[in-house]
Amino acid sequence: MENERKSNIIRVGSRKSQLALIQTNHVIDCLKNVHPDKEFTLVSMTTLGDRVLDVSLPKIGEKSLFTKDLEDALHNNTVDFVVHSLKDLPTSLPDGLAIGAVFEREDPRDALVLREDIKATSLEDLPEGSVIGTSSLRRTAQLRGKYPQLKVIDVRGNLNTRLKKLDDPATDYSALLLASAGLQRMGWANRISKYLPCSDMMYAVGQGALAIECRSDSEEILKMLAPFNHPETYCRILAERSFLKTLGGGCSAPVGVSTKLKKLDTNYQLTITGGVWSLDGATKISHTLEQTFEQINILEQIKNKPKHKLSPTDDGSTKKIKIVDTSDNNVNPLAELDEIIKTDNANCEELRSDEEIEALKKIFCGLKANRNVPVDVIQKCDDLGRDLANLLIEKGALDVMKVTQDLIRSSVVKS
Repeated sequence: MENERKSNIIRVGSRKSQLALIQTNHVIDCLKNVHPDKEFTLVSMTTLGDRVLDVSLPKIGEKSLFTKDLEDALHNNTVDFVVHSLKDLPTSLPDGLAIGAVFEREDPRDALVLREDIKATSLEDLPEGSVIGTSSLRRTAQLRGKYPQLKVIDVRGNLNTRLKKLDDPATDYSALLLASAGLQRMGWANRISKYLPCSDMMYAVGQGALAIECRSDSEEILKMLAPFNHPETYCRILAERSFLKTLGGGCSAPVGVSTKLKKLDTNYQLTITGGVWSLDGATKISHTLEQTFEQINILEQIKNKPKHKLSPTDDGSTKKIKIVDTSDNNVNPLAELDEIIKTDNANCEELRSDEEIEALKKIFCGLKANRNVPVDVIQKCDDLGRDLANLLIEKGALDVMKVTQDLIRSSVVKS
């Protein structure tokens, strides 16, 4: 009885910040709706990135600033999975760990948050010398390159802390650059003065998406997460992470991306733009690539597969199936049907060859293969990011990144 009770308890790891807890509780609520028999226990903790606030992120000189403590808990089996902002996760994860699911992505763009007494409506309108706060090298480089008249200063802390600094009359900040998704999740969308288009500010790899990290051999958790592993988000994220992994970047270099997935007449087209900047923004290396592929989703496979006597639809049951109208611009073109995935998982596995089933065991840039996406599509997304990075490398991206990284290392040594 005791073992049975424990098997129903799922321990969920999270950072202690308000935003992290909101995101983690969102994931728990989604899982509770599908697994009402499970009890989800939240285990919160601080990470190195939370504890060290008087040093800019690149100068701390450590990887996995916001994830290592949570990953240690996974390794120690004190939690069953952890919820991350995906942009915080390195493209290579510790052995034995993997991203089991990426939830549907929020708006990945950056947002301009102006101090409330400032009447400007955009970065262009700000007076020369106005101070912009950000903790990101990516944002800093793009700001300096496009708006050299502005002054960029590092600002650390969670969203609450940074907004308080902006609102404090004793500080010099005129505006902050923040991820719009975080502001939306905190209920502070009213603070957004302007969403920055990707032509002005490419966003961070994975920005706007939530990642669920777990032990890579935890079949129970992986099956539980599968219905929430959002196909469109997964395809875009994989291309972005493959791009960053090939470059070898992270928070130690100004690297940005922009991705888009759209449905054509009969196919789907994934577009990715990637950029690398010098720290002063004077040098920019960027390129855009596209990949077109047929997307055969699980619903189509089930509809076209001859029914067999064990099919749930043959026994007179009244299972409800939600049909997605992809003509609605608010609906993602690769959105899968959770009901289908949950109830017909066994049927879907029968449709796969032995090679496909074996390929689904692979890990791509820390991501477990998404069972809701054909294996050949997963591979093409991975290849697309890698090809884009190699094009930028041919243009000299690594040399540009090395200069920035050397500057950061020298500043760490001096401090």
